[in-house]
This record gives sequence, C-alpha cells and structure tokens, in this order.
Amino acid sequence: MSTHMTEDDWAIALDVFEAHLPRRGAKGRDTRLFLEAVHYFCVHTITWRALPTEFGKWNSIWKRFDRLSKAGVFEAYFDSLASLSSSAHLVQMFDSSVVQAH
Repeated sequence: MSTHMTEDDWAIALDVFEAHLPRRGAKGRDTRLFLEAVHYFCVHTITWRALPTEFGKWNSIWKRFDRLSKAGVFEAYFDSLASLSSSAHLVQMFDSSVVQAH
C-alpha cells in the first residue's frame, strides 16, 4: 500500500499492535490490512464510506476501529511504539487549527 514501510517495520508494528489487543472478543482477520485502511483513511481525509473496496467492507473497518479506540488500544499502541524510539521525545505535534498564519 502507500505506507512505504519495510517488512521489518511492519513486523514490529504488528507485534506491538497485536500485543495490545483485548483478550476477549472477536479477533480481526488481517491486522495489516486493517492498519493500512486506517492509514489511508487518515492520510486522504475521507469518510469511512469512501474507503477503497480493496480494504474490505468500510463498515466492518469502522466498527473495528471504533471498538479498539474505545478500548484504548491505539493509545497503548502509540505509547509502546514511542518507547521503542530513541528520538520520540524530540518530536512535537502542532494542531493547525490553533496556529494562525499572518
């Protein structure tokens, strides 16, 4: 897909993500495809319904995303990924909605 991640990067990301999944409930079929769908959704700023069919049913992807978000999986996932990085503490994010250009 469009993430430009190496297979080694994907192996790490998938291991960390799957380690934070809830123990109960249905497991997703293809974690990598799901994460690529979420990436596509975010990068292209589209609605869930506009996801290409190659990712699967948009409603299934949204339901999985919503369920995992409410369970705190993504926060734990990103915290764990940041802890693996030697430079994560140097990165800062700015929300453009509060920055005014003159």
